[in-house]
Amino acid sequence: MHPAPSVIAFTTLSGAGFGLLFWLGLGLPDVTGWVAFAFFAVAYALAAGGLMASTFHLGHPERAWKAFSQWRSSWLSREGVASVAALVVMGVYGAGLVLFDTRLALLGGAGAALALATVFTTSMIYAQLRSVPRWQTPLTPALFLALSLAGGALLAGQITTAMALLLVAGLLQGMWWKRGDGAFAASGTDMATATGLGGIGQVRAFAPPHTGGNYLLREFVFVVGRKHAAKLRIIALALGFALPLVLLALPFSHAAAALAALSHLAGIAVSRWLFFAEAEHVVGLYYGAR
Repeated sequence: MHPAPSVIAFTTLSGAGFGLLFWLGLGLPDVTGWVAFAFFAVAYALAAGGLMASTFHLGHPERAWKAFSQWRSSWLSREGVASVAALVVMGVYGAGLVLFDTRLALLGGAGAALALATVFTTSMIYAQLRSVPRWQTPLTPALFLALSLAGGALLAGQITTAMALLLVAGLLQGMWWKRGDGAFAASGTDMATATGLGGIGQVRAFAPPHTGGNYLLREFVFVVGRKHAAKLRIIALALGFALPLVLLALPFSHAAAALAALSHLAGIAVSRWLFFAEAEHVVGLYYGAR
C-alpha cells in the first residue's frame, strides 16, 4: 500500500506519546511542578501532534469529527474516542502534578489504561482488515503495544525497563516480518477465489480493469523491491533497537539518552514505512501485482 507520510508520522509519534503518557500515569518518573510540565509537554506534543498529522490523509479533514459517531462498529471511531478520553484524563492528572504537586493515583491509572487502549485501537484498524493478510494477525496489536511501551519508557527515562522492552519489541518486529512475508500466500487468496470461478479452470485477467491510473492503483497497489525492503529492515532494526540499546548500556548521560530516543523514533518511522509499503492489498490481484 502507498506509505503516506501523514500516517507514518501519526503511528510513529502518537505511539511514543501515548506510551510516555502511560508511564507518567503510573508515576514514572515521579515528578511534579515544572519538571512534570516538561514531560507532559513532550507527551502531548507527540500524541496530539501525531493525531493531527493523521487528518492530512483524509479527503476532507474538516469532517474528521464525524468519525466519533461510529464507535459501536468502527475501530477508527473507537480510536478517536479513546484518544480524546486519554488526553482529557491525563490533562487533569497532569494539572494536579504541575499546579498542586499532587498525584491522583486512581486518575493516573485510568489515564494510563486509556493511553494503552488508544494504541490498541489504532493497531486494530489494521489488524482487522482481511483484505491485507500481512496485517491480519494478533502480532500487529502486540507489536504496536510493545513499541509504544518501549518508546514511552525510553522517553520517561526508565532505562532498565526500556532496554527490556526494546528487546521484546525487536523480537516481535522480527516475528511480524517473518510471518508477514508468507501471509498473502498462506491466505490462499488469488484470482480464482476472488471471482469464484476456480472450479471451472484457470482464471486470469483478459484485460486490465483500467487504461489509466486511478485511486486504487495509487493507494493500494504499491510495490517495494525485496532488496530495498531488506536494507530498510536492517536500518529499522539498527536505529530503532540496536543503537538505543548500546547507548543505554553506556554510563548514563542526558545526551546519550536523548540520542537513543531520537534514534528509536527514526528507526520506528522506517519500520512504519515498511508496514504500509509491504502491505499487499488483495485488490492488487486485479492489476497483476501478484
